[in-house]
Amino acid sequence: MRVLVVNAGSSSLKLRVLDSSDKVTGTSDLPAPRGAADAAAMESALASLGDADAVGYRIVHGGTSFTAPVRIDDGVLARLRALTDLAPLHQPKSLAAVAAVQRALPGVPGVACFDTAFHATIPAAAATYALPREWRQRWTLRRYGFHGLSHSYAARRAAELAAAGRTVTCHLGAGASLAAVRDGVSVDTTMGFTPLEGLVMATRSGSVDPGLVLWLADHAGTPVTELAATLEHRSGLLGLAGTADMREVVAGVAAGRPDARLALDVYTHRLRAGIAAMAAALGGIDVLVFTGGVGENSPVVRSEAAAGLGFLGVRLDAGRNEADDSAAGSPAADSPAAGSPAADREIGDPGAPVRSFVIAAREDIEIAGQVRAVLATDGR
Repeated sequence: MRVLVVNAGSSSLKLRVLDSSDKVTGTSDLPAPRGAADAAAMESALASLGDADAVGYRIVHGGTSFTAPVRIDDGVLARLRALTDLAPLHQPKSLAAVAAVQRALPGVPGVACFDTAFHATIPAAAATYALPREWRQRWTLRRYGFHGLSHSYAARRAAELAAAGRTVTCHLGAGASLAAVRDGVSVDTTMGFTPLEGLVMATRSGSVDPGLVLWLADHAGTPVTELAATLEHRSGLLGLAGTADMREVVAGVAAGRPDARLALDVYTHRLRAGIAAMAAALGGIDVLVFTGGVGENSPVVRSEAAAGLGFLGVRLDAGRNEADDSAAGSPAADSPAAGSPAADREIGDPGAPVRSFVIAAREDIEIAGQVRAVLATDGR
C-alpha cells in the first residue's frame, strides 16, 4: 500500500509518499504561511508524487476522544473541529490540510494520526494537575503530551536496536519533549495541557512559574494576547540568546558569547532534569534516545546533557558522539522523513550501563504504519 503522509507545520505543508516497504518514493514541501497551501501548488505537488492508496494526516490534538488513529469521515472531522480550542495554533492547520487533500484526492481513504494518542496511557498520577475537580471535569484539564508519533517510532526503533524495557526518548527540535516508555507504552512525558510545558525550546519558554505569568498580567498589566505570543514565539533560545537556531547558539558559545553560554546551560539543565525525571517514572533507565533536528545533529547538546547523568549510568563515547554529525543542530526537527533507519547509531560508551542512541525522526513511517493498520481492520 502506497501511503501519502501529510504533515501540516507552522508555515509549511510537508508531503511524503511511502511504498509498502516504507521507502520514500516522493516528497514535496509547500509554503503555507497562513496554515493553508496554495490550491494550485497542492494539486501540482500531488500530481508529481504519483498515486496513493491512502492518506495519513498528522493531527496535533485528539483530546480524550481520540486515543488511537481513526479513519476520517464527516463525524470525525466535526469532532476534530470541536477540539480546536485545545490547540488553536495547530489544529486549524491540520484540518486545513485535510480539506485541501480531500479536494484534490476525492475518494482516497484518509486516517487521522494523533500526536497526543501515544501518551493516552500515562497514569493518572502523571496526567493529573492539582487543580479543583470541578475545573478538571468541566474543561478536561489534564496533561495530554505531544510529539507522540515521534516518541512512538523512536521507542520502537530503539527496541529493535537494544532489547530493553525502559527507554527515555528525547525529541529535540524546534519543539522539544521527552517521554518515559516502558515496553513500548508511554508512562510519562514533559509536555502537558499544551506544547508550552516542559523543556526549553527554540521559541517557547517551556515550564515557567504560573505565579510569574499572573504577576505579569496583574502587576505589569501585560495583555493575555501578549503573554501568549511571547511565551510561544519570543522565548526559549530566542529569548535567551537572540536566536532560535541551536547551531548559532553553539557557535556563540565557541565564540565566547555569555548569552549563548547561558542559553545552552539553561537548555541542557532542563534537559538533564527532565531525563532524570523520566527515568524516575520508569524506576530506572536502560536506553536513552536522541531524535529530532537538534537531538540528531548536535553532539554538543548530547554531550552536555549526558555529562550530568552519570549517576543514572549514562556515559557517551566521545568519538561515537561526534561521528557523522553534519549540521550541528538545526531546530527544524518536526518534519518527517528527515533521516533513514540506516543512519541510526549507538553513541554510548560500550561499557556504560545505559545504552545511548541517535535515531532519525521518522514520523512518516509511524503514520504510514498506523494508516495500514486502521485500513486493514476496517477492511479497506
